[in-house]
Amino acid sequence: MLKKKELQFFHEMLLQMKAEILEQTQSKDADDFVIADQELSDEMDLASSEGARTLNCKIYDRSIRLLHKIEDALVRIEEGEFGLCEECGEEIGIRRLQARPVATRCIECKEEQERQEKCYSKPTRDHESMFLFGGRG
Repeated sequence: MLKKKELQFFHEMLLQMKAEILEQTQSKDADDFVIADQELSDEMDLASSEGARTLNCKIYDRSIRLLHKIEDALVRIEEGEFGLCEECGEEIGIRRLQARPVATRCIECKEEQERQEKCYSKPTRDHESMFLFGGRG
């Protein structure tokens, strides 16, 4: 179980991460997500603007997901569940929490989850074409 001083450290770390994300997302302008009329002048400009808009949307979406994970971690601190693996109930290593304070699984359970996801992931296009056309790549 984490000591009170360690919990305070992670609480402050999570609050700082939250503040940074909120500052970054609030500084985004609506124009970052819209293609302006002057950017539609030719295909290259449109492609470039569309790429930038897509990247901005992905970054924003990732930030919002991380913000939710931070909020969940703060709740776990309040409820006395922070640092415990949601899968097996064992303690999550302090070094893992320092690297990823929003972690909800110990390294062993996380690795097992990733192995399972890899087994059930969609095949790549190369694998699909090999299956569909009987090729070997």
